[in-house]
Amino acid sequence: MRAVRIAEHGGPEVLRTTEVADPGTGPDDLLVDTTACGVNFIDTYQRSGKYSVSLPHVPGSEGAGTVSAVGSGVTGFAVGDRVAWAMAPGSYAERVAVPADKAVKLPSTLGSRTAAAAMLQGLTAHYLISSTHVVGPGTVALVHAAAGGMGLLLTQWITRRGGTVIGTVSTPEKERLARDAGASEVIRYTERDVTEGVRAATDGRGVHVVYDGVGKDTFEASLSCLRPRGTLALFGAASGPVPPFDPQRLNSAGSLFLTRPTLAHHVLDRAELDWRTGELFDVVSRGELTIRIGGDYELGEAPRAHEDLEGRRTTDKLLLKP
Repeated sequence: MRAVRIAEHGGPEVLRTTEVADPGTGPDDLLVDTTACGVNFIDTYQRSGKYSVSLPHVPGSEGAGTVSAVGSGVTGFAVGDRVAWAMAPGSYAERVAVPADKAVKLPSTLGSRTAAAAMLQGLTAHYLISSTHVVGPGTVALVHAAAGGMGLLLTQWITRRGGTVIGTVSTPEKERLARDAGASEVIRYTERDVTEGVRAATDGRGVHVVYDGVGKDTFEASLSCLRPRGTLALFGAASGPVPPFDPQRLNSAGSLFLTRPTLAHHVLDRAELDWRTGELFDVVSRGELTIRIGGDYELGEAPRAHEDLEGRRTTDKLLLKP
């Protein structure tokens, strides 16, 4: 089968499409013919060496497709089922061995491409607003990169739960996308100080929660935008990791909460995975949460997909089409 593989760490040029052995099916796996796989920042971290992976390595952990074989120890799935997943390594490939405990069946109301685009970011958005900081009527949230795939999902879902979103973006086009998703205030960080903008929009009080997937470049502003006992959810590091800092600063800034969550710790058992995907699929199927696909790339175009993602030339979700 064809797959994208890296033999050394580096830039997008180290992503090479090649023929590799079929992954086969372990006793606890599903063999899935891939319809689409998601492109995420974690893939770039693994490619560059920021996150350690064994080489050679097939990137990707998210996708959707059709089951072609079922492991001997698996129950509840059958050949022909349409499934999606968010944490199955080796997903930049024509076929993926997906652990059955990571796979979910797709309802007839949800297309495979939409599911592939929704899984990782949608489940992340769900735990951020349902567990990390429970969002409801009256919640005021700052969402960085509000026009990106993750930012648009958070903005839509927060506003549909009765919260208010202040978003940060870099261009007028991205401001339009964020406002269309429901942001009541949008700050172009290239033209205005974010902290000043947030304080002005909240009558000096600050926000209850900041959702920050950018990291190093936004961390200081994120802290300064919180009201007392506010929460900074640092769920990514698109601009690089945050340098070490003194936790005493959380005290002096108002008894703040800082967390660095990850999806794996929020789908610890089947019941939790089913709860989160069930709510995600429901709001997407009903049209209450729009999954926007900003770019479709052939498998061999994986280097360009990484370049576009890292170069901030895209909005919405990027997919590879094996």
